[in-house]
Amino acid sequence: MLRVPGAEPVKTRLHVPLGAGAATLLYRCLVLDALEMAAQVPGVTAVAAFSPPGAGRAMAALAPAGMRCLAQRGDDLGARMGNLVDDLLAGGHAAALVTGSDLPALPAAYLREAARALMAGEADVVLGPAEDGGYYLIGLRRRAPELFRGIAWSTAEVLDATRARADALGLRVRLLPPWADLDMPADLVRLRRLLADGEPMAAGGPAWRTRRWMAAFSEPRASLDS
Repeated sequence: MLRVPGAEPVKTRLHVPLGAGAATLLYRCLVLDALEMAAQVPGVTAVAAFSPPGAGRAMAALAPAGMRCLAQRGDDLGARMGNLVDDLLAGGHAAALVTGSDLPALPAAYLREAARALMAGEADVVLGPAEDGGYYLIGLRRRAPELFRGIAWSTAEVLDATRARADALGLRVRLLPPWADLDMPADLVRLRRLLADGEPMAAGGPAWRTRRWMAAFSEPRASLDS
């Protein structure tokens, strides 16, 4: 799930330390890196679920060749995720994994493990716990719209509420390792350090666009670290 950069404001909590233009460029790098990574996971068909719905042409220009682009629909995050899962399962997919676009350092192995657990029948629901109390990934083998209704989104209770709902529905839950997304200035500092410890910054390597953004916008580092 992603927002089309330039079609609506993105990463607004980074506008103060970075400026709106640099934050939008960063998000564009995040989106492109995420789509590229997802497209390379064996056995998984990557789909770009975008908003706003009217930005389909811009989304098609961003997505890798041949990737399906699907407009998000729904009045809130829960409705959009639930509808996306329904659309994917109704389209013939054996399971659906939903994740975001601001996880440039997320190991592809986590996506592979989520897909494996669902396809092997080891779980009905896979959740990737986020460090802020939410989740960075949810995967399902069948429709479960109740998992997305009445949840207080953007709070520290999202993961626990979802797990409790799954238990009440008799759904077996598998947890992935925790991870953090990129949302606040402190997250940008941590990402800078994480990527600096990773593989060389080569085109085609993991998160290479985001790495290049980090190299080009190195000057905010002192103010972000302080």
